[in-house]
Amino acid sequence: MDGRPDVLVIAGEHSGDEHAARMLARLLRTEPGRKISALGGDQLRLAGAQLLHDLTASSVVGLVEVLRNYGYFRRLFAALVNWIDEYRPRVVCLVDYPGLNLRLAAALRERGISRAGGGDVRVVYYISPQIWAWKARRRFAMARDLDALAVIFPFEPGCYADTTLPVEFVGHPFLDPGHRPPVFADPAGPVLLLPGSRRQAVARIFPHLSAGFLASGQPRAVALHPGGEMARLLASAGPAPAIEVREVPRADASPVGASAVLMSSGTMSLECALAGIPGAIAYRAHPVTYVLGRMLVRVPYLGIANLLLGEEMYPEFIQGRATPRALADALRRCAEDSVQRERTAARAERLRRLLTAPAGCDAAGWLARQLAVAEGR
Repeated sequence: MDGRPDVLVIAGEHSGDEHAARMLARLLRTEPGRKISALGGDQLRLAGAQLLHDLTASSVVGLVEVLRNYGYFRRLFAALVNWIDEYRPRVVCLVDYPGLNLRLAAALRERGISRAGGGDVRVVYYISPQIWAWKARRRFAMARDLDALAVIFPFEPGCYADTTLPVEFVGHPFLDPGHRPPVFADPAGPVLLLPGSRRQAVARIFPHLSAGFLASGQPRAVALHPGGEMARLLASAGPAPAIEVREVPRADASPVGASAVLMSSGTMSLECALAGIPGAIAYRAHPVTYVLGRMLVRVPYLGIANLLLGEEMYPEFIQGRATPRALADALRRCAEDSVQRERTAARAERLRRLLTAPAGCDAAGWLARQLAVAEGR
């Protein structure tokens, strides 16, 4: 890329890659000459960014998994800081992925690269870490290291009220006009199995989801994955022919209709909630990760739809409770209880209202304003 980049986007997971890509695509429609670089995935590349490294291919979760990949992340981190120091993008936009991104914001300040450290690079953050669930004191380091924050849940600005960090609710990306949901509710459709997007989590969760589906007596299921080696992992773990393995539909593909869903607590769980698909959440972590999580996390629910509504839209079966029998019973209730379906649809409408930003507030406009400030406009 010739000249100084306007924006460097850093998105370490498939969901962040997709959300950042939609934000970037809308920005480039109004400001088409912008020079954008990214560490992310295919969606950012297709949106118009120069992809420096596919960070989504190496995303991991949990203490044990991170420790196994420590050497790789240390080398990547050093190379990234040096690249920013050399090329000086006007704005570094960090997207979710706090394990890497918050450390990077601190390092840029310490090296005198960012504005917080006396440099000329504006560092902003899109999609807040879940400080409302754990590590709430991170907000003070964020206020020290960041220039601005855009959040996607309406309660999040209040989480930063005791800091000096400018925070703006820009609406949830699933409600962007250009977003095409990958799933929809269809009482005659198959059961959806959604184990997530990370290798370690998928390997641990998917056998329980598939066993619960088989025990339910439902005729067919579709397991969705984000692409890459996940297809091979699911195909080897899922019993054929009852379970069909497909990639999550892209924006230009037809969505998948589903009568019910068994899922992890990841991004796709909110897609299903907004679509009004009944079902249940199941989650199993490495035992060490789970014990530490129970000590640190202080929220009543794991699923974001449940948290937003303040009630259990989806029953949650965590760790030892995620048995085939429990998940099968949950699926049968979805198939047999019409009242539950109506209740799920009503909750989906409440969610849409909660996650819609005020008029004139959106992620692309927020990023454009950050660029204007960086350029002194």
